[in-house]
Amino acid sequence: MNISTEAFSVDMATRTPMKLSYWHYWIGLLLALALVPTLRFENLPLKFDWITLGVAFWILLAAQSIFAAVLLCLIGLPREQVLKPFLAHYRVNLLRIIPLLLFFAILAWSTGWLRALVLAVDAVAVLELLNRYKAQGLRHAAAAVLVPAAYLFFGFLMVLAYNNVIVSVRNNFATDPALAAIDHWLLRGHSVSELSHWALQALPLGFFKALEFIYFGMFLQIGATLIFLALNEGKMRTLQFVGTILMSYYLALIIFYIWPAQGPYTLCPAHFSRFPTSLQSYNIQATLIPHALALFHHARITRISTDYFIAFPCMHIVQPIIVLWFLRPWRRILFALSAYDLFLVAAILMLEMHYVIDILVALPVAGLSIALTDGLFHSQNVLAPSNRNGS
Repeated sequence: MNISTEAFSVDMATRTPMKLSYWHYWIGLLLALALVPTLRFENLPLKFDWITLGVAFWILLAAQSIFAAVLLCLIGLPREQVLKPFLAHYRVNLLRIIPLLLFFAILAWSTGWLRALVLAVDAVAVLELLNRYKAQGLRHAAAAVLVPAAYLFFGFLMVLAYNNVIVSVRNNFATDPALAAIDHWLLRGHSVSELSHWALQALPLGFFKALEFIYFGMFLQIGATLIFLALNEGKMRTLQFVGTILMSYYLALIIFYIWPAQGPYTLCPAHFSRFPTSLQSYNIQATLIPHALALFHHARITRISTDYFIAFPCMHIVQPIIVLWFLRPWRRILFALSAYDLFLVAAILMLEMHYVIDILVALPVAGLSIALTDGLFHSQNVLAPSNRNGS
């Protein structure tokens, strides 16, 4: 990771001439003030599933995001800045590697090698930060990560709540036939479901598990970028990144209210008979349909949890575009994530999560979010430093 404390010694607003946009704060505040009366009016609970949401965000996603942030640092930052100081510590004292290997072995035995790798890398990264930062630097680093993370967490909870509100007043499947018809024209008479069914016949189950890994790995881009920006750019720039992500969700809520749709799998009569039941996406899709119907028919729910119904626009494309925008100064990272996102498009379609038109509409939504929150205020200082490219 970038262990320079310069990002924390000088506030972002004072070391760059750009004026930050605060629209996302005001919109979020207005939505927050309207949330309780809106939920009461729609007879929806004022409770969140804090345990499920908290564990998913602050433990699972956090652990995976730290691992992904380490990868971003190794890809994008100079070797002299990241890897050489780390290796130097172990050259001085080779015995330091023994407890690390024991830690990895115990984790591998108890959780499996993949989780062990993630947790071991996380532990090494945290220890390296503790070793390089002084007390004041640690406080600044923690604030630069945790404040934007909390903003993202509570902002996304609000989005989940409003997405439940919309489904309770709008038929969540209302525009699926129209979007499918647009896809029919775009694909010259074919559909996303046809593509998925062809792949199911031609390719092994392991291929679809790999697609799921790529699909759900999109969330790691958000967490890793948050950490990477916090350690390299400081709290203000990271808040701006989170604000852009949340702004895109606010726009998505508006679009979803006008054109509610859940995805091509809802119109495919053979989907659940042909799609592998062992896939996590199968369980998600099979759960979302009855949950959306229950909300629309005003069946009482006990708490707001992880149900996310917005298919149009495809936020799995909107958010990676925002990530690429904020990481554009680091060219190697930009190229690596761009390649990943190409596979992400294939995963989105072959898992029948979204229509092609969902993906196309994601482009202007991402562009507008960036323009509103960051694009009108960037300066050459965002692109200038050569050390961001590892050169």
